[in-house]
Amino acid sequence: MFVSRSQVVLHADVDAFFASVEQRDDPSLRGRPVIVGGGVVMAASYEARRFGVRSGMGGSRARRLCPQAVVVASRFGAYVEASRAVFAVFERTAPVVEAVSIEEAFLEIGALARTNGAAHAIGQRLRDEVRDEVGLPITVGVGRTKIVAKMASRAAKPDGLLVITPAQERAFLHPLAVEDLWGVGPATAKKLHARDLRTVGQVAQLGEAALKQILGKAAGRHVHALTNAIELRPVQPNRPPRSFGAQRSLGRARGAPLSPDELDDALARLADRVATRMAKAGYAGRTVVLRLRFGDYSRATRSHTLPDHTIAPEPILAAACALAAAARPAIERQGLTLVGLTVINLVDLSGGTQLELTGVQPPGRC
Repeated sequence: MFVSRSQVVLHADVDAFFASVEQRDDPSLRGRPVIVGGGVVMAASYEARRFGVRSGMGGSRARRLCPQAVVVASRFGAYVEASRAVFAVFERTAPVVEAVSIEEAFLEIGALARTNGAAHAIGQRLRDEVRDEVGLPITVGVGRTKIVAKMASRAAKPDGLLVITPAQERAFLHPLAVEDLWGVGPATAKKLHARDLRTVGQVAQLGEAALKQILGKAAGRHVHALTNAIELRPVQPNRPPRSFGAQRSLGRARGAPLSPDELDDALARLADRVATRMAKAGYAGRTVVLRLRFGDYSRATRSHTLPDHTIAPEPILAAACALAAAARPAIERQGLTLVGLTVINLVDLSGGTQLELTGVQPPGRC
């Protein structure tokens, strides 16, 4: 039973957020596979996910997997406004809200949830209010810790609600594959698999000291906490990020030439990725930073500040292309092995910053 002295966490996550906003605003898209973004998939509706389409996938591959999908351009302005409306429901539901992204948050409701039934009722009321007021489906997981609440919402998707009590934690978590646990990445999972540790339950049986020997001190402590549902960091208001970035290793031999088309393609994908991350986190940026690593392992950094803050990929890409053009002589002379794109000078869109964001199209090329 949940009691008022204990932490009780909701993890609330709008289902296929960008795609759900498009289906909400265009009734002809409802029930159909929808892909948001052309060059790189920013979001896919659950109808498209059934065919294997996933966020971050190249657009051409997504269309091969699901040729019947409707591909729509991103509309960041609509997503920001929908996010503000969703978070208004979050803020009045719980005294402490920790945003994870533009459509996802942890809510601490311990003082309100004295019983399992009360926790379920709060989660259901939140779902009802988001659907009624914002018109979007949302899944809620409830648990004693953030990891349990997160995994509960994953299990309840799409458009569901699942409450995991402390007595149910082991039965819920232990059968899961270690790579499915939120916070366990591919490298960590590979090390655990090498020791024939494949389920959360198997890992949970090891002591923290043994995990530190296998994974290192920090990772061992982290995985021990995750698999035993130990809360390392309770729900708390967010610290604002300083930047959003992405990079691409070009995998070239030292000094190998790079064609303009190849660099243009790399920059377009990075601009798309960075813009998507900023939009999901609810931030806009103004200064674009291009990082280059040449064939001789020397590095260069160039930056450009835009006239206005943006979360659209086009101005980010335009600035990156201009910076890359200025560095073209060095690229041709020394070759290029890595290109990175970062946006800094951020503003929080939840504070009411107004941007010209309608009619955003895929970023295209330089």
